[in-house]
Amino acid sequence: MFERFSRKQLQVLRWWADSRTRNRYHAIICDGAVRSGKTSVLALSFVLWAMEEFSGQSFGICGKTIGSVRRNLVEPLKTALSGLYAVREVRGGSLLELRKGGRVNRFYLFGGKDEGSAALIQGMTLAGVLLDEVVLMPRSFVEQAMARCSAEGARLWFSCNPQSPGHWFYREWICRAEEKGALRLHFTMEDNPSLSGAVRERYKTLYSGVFYRRYVLGEWAAAEGLIYPMFDPSRHVVQTLPEGFGQYWISCDYGTLNPMSMGLWGEKDGVWYRLREYYHDGRAKGQRTDEEYYEALVELAGDTPVNRLVIDPSAASFIQCVRRHGRFSVRPARNRVLPGIRHVAQLLSENRLMLSSCCGDAIREFLEYVWEDDGSREQPRKENDHAMDEIRYLAETVVFGESFF
Repeated sequence: MFERFSRKQLQVLRWWADSRTRNRYHAIICDGAVRSGKTSVLALSFVLWAMEEFSGQSFGICGKTIGSVRRNLVEPLKTALSGLYAVREVRGGSLLELRKGGRVNRFYLFGGKDEGSAALIQGMTLAGVLLDEVVLMPRSFVEQAMARCSAEGARLWFSCNPQSPGHWFYREWICRAEEKGALRLHFTMEDNPSLSGAVRERYKTLYSGVFYRRYVLGEWAAAEGLIYPMFDPSRHVVQTLPEGFGQYWISCDYGTLNPMSMGLWGEKDGVWYRLREYYHDGRAKGQRTDEEYYEALVELAGDTPVNRLVIDPSAASFIQCVRRHGRFSVRPARNRVLPGIRHVAQLLSENRLMLSSCCGDAIREFLEYVWEDDGSREQPRKENDHAMDEIRYLAETVVFGESFF
């Protein structure tokens, strides 16, 4: 897992044992760029500290979901700890028991995906907690996890990629690290010795705008202006479509008074082409029924062998209408806004998302889709966003599936 460590990674490994920092800090924060080597070394240090300092205690390892905890932390840890500790997974994999000689500790896995997640950890007594990607978890869950650390000598461990400088964790912990008794270490890709120069350069091409500043430069940058500044009609709009698509999908954002937007997509060699679209503004042109929208869906598809329709799961009545007719299979979309926007931006940056010149409404929305930041929770402005939503559904649900940072 590790061939060598950078200077900053060694600082993470040693902070709890180093006389200069051991008594000064009871928490550590590792934030910064993606692929900067912070998460893996923080998790390793957390376990080494727990096994060196305690026996018979319970600890928490938390992520956005249990799946992300296992993928990003547990599996790499099992490899790194092989031969050092005996590792046993119990209770369906949501509890790890580590043993060395007569020393045994328990590590519980938690997913902090929503406000209700705080109840999962309530009532426990922990000697320490690791919160990976802490900015993606509700504040209630994070604070409940911290409150559980009441054992003598307990410490807090945080990792994250930057978000908006209005985020509560940035204001309460990053900006007040010394006051909170937290050692804050800021990581860049150069702090990861396992990352080659070629890989670093590749990541620099994946992002632009606010995502470049956050994920590549590691800055806590505000989202402002155009959401997709990398969209360029001269690059992303094509007059002539290729042939021989491997699969076809239709993405849909349902609306009654708000616009109804649907796009027919074909994929070839990893590039997704928006072949044609349907866009109806109920306020401007009058409301339509689900049956009328279904007729428009059939016309959009034509004779194309569409694999499936991906649609916002809140469009229950239209989903039932489509299923009742039996022609199209329906897949409810993953409606994660910021990850979905990041994935669309990545496709645009890699020239893997193209639009036929006939798709005028999608082209218009790409050029008008802007951020609206209220200071604590950033989100797109609810204007010119209907084609943007269904394109995001395609990227998040079909192209990237279950993958996320």
